[in-house]
Amino acid sequence: MAIFIQVVLPVILIFAVGFLLQKVKKVDIRPISTMAIYVMTPCLVFKTFYETELNNQYTYMVIFSFVLMFILIFICKIYTRIRKIDMSTENGLILSTAFMNTGNYGTPIILFAYGEAGFEFAISAMVLQSILMNFFGVYYAVKGKAGIRIAMRAVAKMPATYAAVLALLFNVFNVSMPSNLFGTIDLISAAAIPMVMVILGMQLAMIKWGNFDWANITFSVVLRMFISPVIAWLLVMMMPIEPLLGKVLIVSAAMPSAATIVMYAVQFQAQPKLVSSVTLITTIISIPTITLLIILLG
Repeated sequence: MAIFIQVVLPVILIFAVGFLLQKVKKVDIRPISTMAIYVMTPCLVFKTFYETELNNQYTYMVIFSFVLMFILIFICKIYTRIRKIDMSTENGLILSTAFMNTGNYGTPIILFAYGEAGFEFAISAMVLQSILMNFFGVYYAVKGKAGIRIAMRAVAKMPATYAAVLALLFNVFNVSMPSNLFGTIDLISAAAIPMVMVILGMQLAMIKWGNFDWANITFSVVLRMFISPVIAWLLVMMMPIEPLLGKVLIVSAAMPSAATIVMYAVQFQAQPKLVSSVTLITTIISIPTITLLIILLG
């Protein structure tokens, strides 16, 4: 109960603020989201990578993320072949299971659970997951040669990528920044996490309940919320990953479906109803499952 009150409840309450705001005021989410994506999150990413002491653990994180994603995609493909599901639905299943919400859900949970040390790993995982989501997520939403071109453009337009690269260069070559400039970045970055949490609440408020495809939703929920963290645990056990990073990766793998993927599904008509339903249901289910997982990991 203590874990729920200290770690999960504060996050859920901030989600609730965004949810209620959207239900009552019907706020246009686009300018708020634009500010978070193009200003606040890049500042947070830059600050984190600039201050982080780089080591081989980050290499293992990259390997882990790619392997986990491809295993989840492979499981989806096996399921769709067995059930003879069409390609459009297969792509929707991949979108809702292979990409988790490490950003506006995972990072605050890990911050409350594991402090600043875990938070540094969580930010790195968020950037990496964003790159994977912007490339492979867009690819599976479009599915084809046009998808690859659009995916490349999506990655190129993501400001957090440039912030990470610039910060890593500054870090590696020991480039010092003026204190007033870094202070500005630090101040803006402090607003990033609460802002993206409010945005997620607003996004969830915009998802509509409907006639659910329960067979595919059940598969997606089980794969995203239960099988994914088990696979993550097995991967962590097989790699020389330090305990704190291992916990961060396992918790991240247990996050609900990414809200960003809903936008891709809607934009490219990749089973948006299925993807949005899975996102909403996994987010609700994650309240007890994330609490239990953090207790089990210690």
